[in-house]
Amino acid sequence: MAYDATKMADWQISEAAELKMPTPEQWREKLGLEKDEMLPMGRLAKLDFLKISERLKNRPDGKYIEVTAITPTPLGEGKSTTSLGLIEGLGARGKNVGGALRQPSGGPTMNVKGTAAGGGNALLIPMTEFSLGLTGDINDIMNAHNLAMVAMTSRMQHERNYNDEQLARLTKMRRLDIDPTRVEMGWIMDFCAQAMRNIVIGLGGRTDGFTMQSKFGIAVGSECMAILAIINDLADLKKRLNEITVAFDKSGKPVTTGDLEVGNAMTAFMRNTINPTLMSSAEYQPVLVHAGPFANIAVGQSSIIADRIGLKMFDYHVTESGFAADIGFEKFWNVKCRYSGLKPHVSILTTTIRALKMHGGGPKVVAGIALPDAYTKENVALVEKGCENMVHLINVIRKSGINPVVCVNCFHTDTAAEIAVVRKAAEAAGARCAKSEHWAKGGQGALELADAVIDACNEKNEFRFLYPLETKLRDRVAKIAKEVYGADGVSWSPEAESKAKMLENDPKYADYATMMVKTHLSLTHDPVLKGVPKGWTLPIRDVLIYSGAKFLCPCAGTISLMPGTSSNPAFRRIDVDTKTGKVSGLF
Repeated sequence: MAYDATKMADWQISEAAELKMPTPEQWREKLGLEKDEMLPMGRLAKLDFLKISERLKNRPDGKYIEVTAITPTPLGEGKSTTSLGLIEGLGARGKNVGGALRQPSGGPTMNVKGTAAGGGNALLIPMTEFSLGLTGDINDIMNAHNLAMVAMTSRMQHERNYNDEQLARLTKMRRLDIDPTRVEMGWIMDFCAQAMRNIVIGLGGRTDGFTMQSKFGIAVGSECMAILAIINDLADLKKRLNEITVAFDKSGKPVTTGDLEVGNAMTAFMRNTINPTLMSSAEYQPVLVHAGPFANIAVGQSSIIADRIGLKMFDYHVTESGFAADIGFEKFWNVKCRYSGLKPHVSILTTTIRALKMHGGGPKVVAGIALPDAYTKENVALVEKGCENMVHLINVIRKSGINPVVCVNCFHTDTAAEIAVVRKAAEAAGARCAKSEHWAKGGQGALELADAVIDACNEKNEFRFLYPLETKLRDRVAKIAKEVYGADGVSWSPEAESKAKMLENDPKYADYATMMVKTHLSLTHDPVLKGVPKGWTLPIRDVLIYSGAKFLCPCAGTISLMPGTSSNPAFRRIDVDTKTGKVSGLF
């Protein structure tokens, strides 16, 4: 049943759909799970991935489907909505289908963007639990991360207050001699709080800590979250949490969570986060929610664990990549698939007429401000010009050997002539193209998309990585810049190039993933430049090292790990009915 999405808010559709949502016990029967493979948590349940993986280890994998997008407007183009719509469309075709999505951060949920539950009839339910902490994974990650900071700052205080003999006798600790000007980590919280980006801690006396500059980042930007997305099991989690570089000592040597003897306790906080949470589409297909890492400094995907068990449980498994195809798909392609060993059958390039008009030269799009008329009235010329961005990203996907399907995520203002232009351009570039009205009609509105995906999945593909693992860091960056972004080349700052040379010459970093850091609002490093810019060079100013996740992150432009809250945030419209406890206003 499709609800009238033009008259009902997302939270109202969720509330109505939840009336028939299966209970954990009904899900267990529906999915054919053993009793001890589900861990009920109120209306929801976590899945014991180790037990499920072991029982189904000999079952063939289902079809692996990735969802990405063209370069978006600041409003986003509906990757989560398309993922859920596709799941519902495949369900409407009678397929055994499920998916995996990232857990949303409380920062965007309470700010301008809102939660990541999809929208309209292509919605993840129960929306309130999904949007407000779910089964506690982000809270566990915050505790683990901040415990590392507690360990470091208290260690710095004790080393200042005691000499070497006293330190060994009273605390049984060796001196780490941490350089307070080279502390890599900060504290985290799950809100957009610009006032916490730069802080001073340890004010007061000698018993009040070590005085120094510090910082806060948003929880999903934590390396702990990045690690959760790529681990294989609890042992892998424990190993990586002990290898996080917290700071450097005064001789330039890394100081890790293992050196601080805190990694094992961090693992204790995160022990339950390794199991995905089972949720539901609004049409009652299963969706696994697991991990929610940033898509710029981290991989921007739901977990490898969720994909592995989803491919065993479902004949069609849908997973979403954060940001556009130049970032999210590139990391799915060259990092996630390399780590997991999984090979996708098809990639969905989510496209909107709105975004194509922006790339064709339309007026500036600003979140929180009404769209200019150019985006709500027919303008075939703008769409045609903007298709250059879509075609560029079709070609990027095809370089991986994957069969692309363009999904036109339809808005009610889109016209038949505009959609026809998109279809013609997509098919000329070698991609299937499907119009989809999942937001308005749910699975019935996504049948054309579902059929195109089924056809693409049945075609053989020759999946291949962009570069072999032995490729040096600077050569990897050059390859990505030229073949994915369309740059003429790369320019390195002296500091970044010096660090890159050091990393290339140290065999310890040979198997680290290359995790590009770049704006998602342009193919370039400059968010103002739209379409497919020509004649430009990608500047790299630094390379960040994430030694637990084993990421090297070349930075093109500046990045803030703590977003800011806007002047008109979503929390102003969120409320609770004091008689029923129901939450309203989420979107």
